[in-house]
This record gives sequence, structure tokens and C-alpha cells, in this order.
Amino acid sequence: MTSELTIALPLVLPEASDARDQCVERLNELLVVSGLEQAHATPSGDALCVHFDPTRLDASEVRRIVQAAGAKISGRYRHETLRVDGMDCATCATVIEHALRRLDGVLEASVSFATERLRLEFDSERTNRAAIVRRLGALGYSVRERDGHGGALAQYRELILSLVSGVFLLAGWLLGRFEISNWASLGMLVSAYVAGGFFTLRDAAQSLRAGRFEIDLLMIVAAAGAAALGEWAEGALLLFLFSLGHALEHLAMDRARNAIEALGELSPKAAVVIRGGVQSEVSVEDLRRGDRIIVKPGERMPADGAVAQGLSAVNQAPVTGESVPVEKSLGDPVFAGTINGEGALEITVTKLASESTLARMVTLVTEAQAERSPTQQFVDRFERIFVPVVLIGAALLIALPPLLIGAPLAESFYRAMAVLVAASPCALAIATPAAVLAAVARAGQNGVLIKGGLHLENLGAIRAIAFDKTGTLTHGKPRVTDVRALSGSEAEVLRWAAALERRSAHPLARAVVDEATKRSLTLEEATEVQAVVGKGLAGQVNGREVRVGSLSMFEQRPLAGQARSEVARLQSEGKTTMLVGLDDAVVGVIALADTPRLGAAAVLSELKTLGIAENVMLSGDNESVAKTIGAAVGIDAVHGNLMPEDKVRVIEELVT
Repeated sequence: MTSELTIALPLVLPEASDARDQCVERLNELLVVSGLEQAHATPSGDALCVHFDPTRLDASEVRRIVQAAGAKISGRYRHETLRVDGMDCATCATVIEHALRRLDGVLEASVSFATERLRLEFDSERTNRAAIVRRLGALGYSVRERDGHGGALAQYRELILSLVSGVFLLAGWLLGRFEISNWASLGMLVSAYVAGGFFTLRDAAQSLRAGRFEIDLLMIVAAAGAAALGEWAEGALLLFLFSLGHALEHLAMDRARNAIEALGELSPKAAVVIRGGVQSEVSVEDLRRGDRIIVKPGERMPADGAVAQGLSAVNQAPVTGESVPVEKSLGDPVFAGTINGEGALEITVTKLASESTLARMVTLVTEAQAERSPTQQFVDRFERIFVPVVLIGAALLIALPPLLIGAPLAESFYRAMAVLVAASPCALAIATPAAVLAAVARAGQNGVLIKGGLHLENLGAIRAIAFDKTGTLTHGKPRVTDVRALSGSEAEVLRWAAALERRSAHPLARAVVDEATKRSLTLEEATEVQAVVGKGLAGQVNGREVRVGSLSMFEQRPLAGQARSEVARLQSEGKTTMLVGLDDAVVGVIALADTPRLGAAAVLSELKTLGIAENVMLSGDNESVAKTIGAAVGIDAVHGNLMPEDKVRVIEELVT
């Protein structure tokens, strides 16, 4: 007989990002050695399922064994994410990865040039963080202990030096062209060499230390060869163009980093936590699982968790894209970065700041930004072969003619340098990033944001497009779609509701007031307005009791069958409904929905004519709402109830 025990993975291995982490496999092996029959990750990947013999062990002993094994694994195999300064090209990321992976004890090293982040896994019994930082220092890079920008000078230093190189080049060429002063011309061209080759020389030296021949080295040798031939202007031009291409590419990457960092700013930096019965403000990074935090009305959720006390509507659009706030009560999950409504909530923290849904979103965007286009990947592979071949060929051109046919050494050297300069792949090196930047900039001027060369090139081959719903195919905010009067007129129903709702900041309330304003209705002043958290509003208008809210608000009062059937019909169409009560009777129903953008259907139809075989919609809204919008705009396939990682999974399935 075998029993099973399921334990949340973050409680056992806090640093493991998911079930694919190598530490999960190490833990499973250690648990089997410890006497348990089997251990594996659950299909969802967020928990560990342990099989054991209940005649030998009880659940508490198994839990103790698992936690002890997890502590042992976590204590030895460490995960770190470091911010690396000094990377000036994507090659730098490759150099760092190659060098660190050869360091004893480093199990994995992954560098994202787009975000300047180094993700590490290492065996703390064989190495440590300090040794890794020292290794980075030896390569010419440094670790930034605190995030921040080094100011405009640091951000634009490469572009500034490149432009300075161009100015010196122009001055030197003009002085030589008009024969004003040969020495002054040479001085200007040498200065252009220094300014244009500063970062290129540094990158070439770092690549050589890592045992790699990169295009930077060939550019330096080619420029030196041009100087040896007396063609200083040509060598300076090579360095200027190469450094300018690099500088522009880096500026684009900086913008991508800023966009990613802005995404991270959605989550607050501090939280009010209750520990030992005392409230105190702590950094979000210091929150622990099981902490009880207080989130006031209008505040953003500082961490992922579950509602422990209180009722409120939460705007989840920043994370899930849902256009209508979601009512939250005891036990319901909440996500970091979402916005609390009008009720105070106490939240039990279930995930650390680094594990939150928002943090995973940042990771997903980071990984997307790091992807390179097929052409860029080809150039990277090509230069690894091309650079050493050209250098070896130049060396042979210098050595073989004097040895084989007795040619003068000076003549052989001249020919080799000429070949070296001609073979310098300056155009190849700068053409791809320059073309990508030009295309991305042009698209941006027309309101289309493209995240990198990979996605740009893929546009020419795609046969399916996945659209987010909220704010893309729809307006991104609820609007009144139906007003049904069960007693009196539609205008009266809307007037009673809007009189109360204009005292609320809820998005649904604003939509009702906007509709009343649009119809030029005169609204009475409401008094004694009270919010019934999670249900609606109640108050007095012209001495009459008015209530506006969900079905649950009227559960203590008689509700006509017509009202229930009207609500059921409207909700089946994917709409959010609110009942309007006057004294003891329900007088009407108001329906709201996030409506399609004008022209969305026409755009999707045009895509069909351009060869797009399938238009897909991804949404965090419930399935019925998503399908209603999809049908209205002509979407082929609809996927609802999706979290950000689910959207990525659906896209991956489309690709395969």
C-alpha cells in the first residue's frame, strides 16, 4: 500500500523557478535515497508529489524528511541573478557564459545582453559568489550591486565616442584633401582611430582572453593594416562605421531594458505586514510566505497571495488583461501589481517577490528581448569561421610568397594588408542591426512596436497571428451595452443607477455615469450612500431607497422571474450585469461589456486577404466573454481564462 503527499514546491525549494530546475531532480534522487518510494513534480509543475509506505512513515515524518532534503539541496546549490556592467555587444554575453561555465563549481550561466542580467546556478561547496564576481572582473566586467542608471554620459558614451571619431575623420580628410597640413591631418585621423576603436579594442581583448576570435578583432587588425599601408582615412572610416553601428544597436537595447524595468515598477516596493500582532512597513523583498499583509483601497498588491479577510473588487488588467474588476473574497487568489478596489483586504502571502506572477511576466519579456533574428544568428556563426580564416589567410599571404617564389617581403605584406582591409566585414557587421533598427523605427512611427530582429523577420513568414483582447481588439474599459426596464422607462432606470454610481470610483460605476451623461440625463443628488462590499451600492435619492448591484445584493428581497431570466440572458452573452432596485422592487437591469474597437473586424478581414490563415485571440477574461468578442470581430479561435504564462504556452503550440 502506498500513500501520497503533495507539498508546494516553493516551500521545499524556494530558489527553484519551476519543476524544470535541476534542483528538483536532485531533490527527487535524495528523497529516494532517504527511504521514500518515489518523488516527482505534479503536472502543474508547482508542487512535489511524494509516494511513501504509510506502515513505515506517517505524513508528518515524510514532510520533515522532504523539508530537510530541500534545505540541504538549497544550501548547497545556489541560484543568483546579477546585474553585469560593461557589456557592449551580444558577443560579451557569449564570452561571459563561456568563461563562467569553465569555472569549477558553476553549473549553469545564462546571460541576457538585453537586460544585462546574469543568471547563475553554482555548487557552494566548490565555489562562491565572490569567486564568480572576481572572474567577471578579470574579464573586464563588473557587478552592479544596486540597480540604477549611470546618467546620460554613461548611457551615451559609446555613441559620443563614435560621433567624436566621425568629427575627427571628417576634419582629417578635409585637411588632407585640401593639402592644408599633412601632420594635422594625420593627427586628426589618429584621433579618429582612438575614439572609434576604443570599445572595439576592449571587446576584442575580452574575446581573446576567452579564447574566441570575434569580428571586433578583425576590425582592429584591418584598421591596423590600413594604417600600415598609409591609408589612415580608410582605417578610420572602418572604425567609425563599426562603432556607430554598435552604438545605435546598444541604444535600442537600452530602450528595451527600460521597458522591462518599467514593467517591474508595476509592483509596489513596500508592504504593510502584520507580525506578532504589530503592523509595520517592510520591503516587498523581505516578505515571507505566510505573512499577513494589509492592502488598502486603491493600492496595488505587493505580492501574490490569497485573501484572508475582506471583500473587494480587484482590477487585474495589468496582469491578466481582464477589462472588468474581479470580486475577491476569502480564499481567492490575488496577484502582485493588480489594483485593489474600494474594500480593504488582508492577504496571506503565498509567493516571494521573485516568484510572483508579475516577476514571471518580466522574465518572459526578458527572454523575448534576448532573442536574435535568424540573420543575426547566421552572422554570428559566420563570423566565428570567417574571422580566423581571414587572419590565417593574411598571414599566409605575408609568409608564403617570399618563401616559395622569393617575392619581396614588403610587397607581400602590402598585398596581405590590402586583402585584409578588403575582407573586413564592416558592412556585414553593421548592415543587419542597422536594417533591423530602421525597420523597427519605421514601424514605430506608424504605431507598431516590434521587440527585436527575430520578430521582425518572422513577420514575413507568419501564417497565424495571436491578439490580446483587452485594449487591442477592444477599448479596454467597460461600456453600457443594454438597459432593460422592468418597471418604468430605460431612462429612469439609468437615472436612478447613475445617481448612486457617480459617488463611486469603480470602473463599472464610471461606465454607468458616462452612459447617463451621453444620454443627457439630469441626475439627482444621492445621500447616505453606502458601499456593500462585493455586492454594490445603497443610498437615498429624492427620499427613496435605491440599490444597485449584483444578484447577491437582492437575495433578501423578492426577485421577479423576469429579472432573473433577463440577467441569465445577458450573462450568457458574456456581459456583466447589475440590478437596479427602487424601494422594495427591482425596476431594471443594466448590462456592461468591453466593446470591440471600431475597425477591428475590418483589420482582421484585411489580414485574411494578406495570407494570414488563422487569427487567434488570447484573453484573461472568462471564456464566454472572450468568445462573444471573438465572434463580433471575426476571430477564428478564442482562448480565455489565461494567465501570462498560459498565453506564452498557446503561442508556442501555434508555432509548433
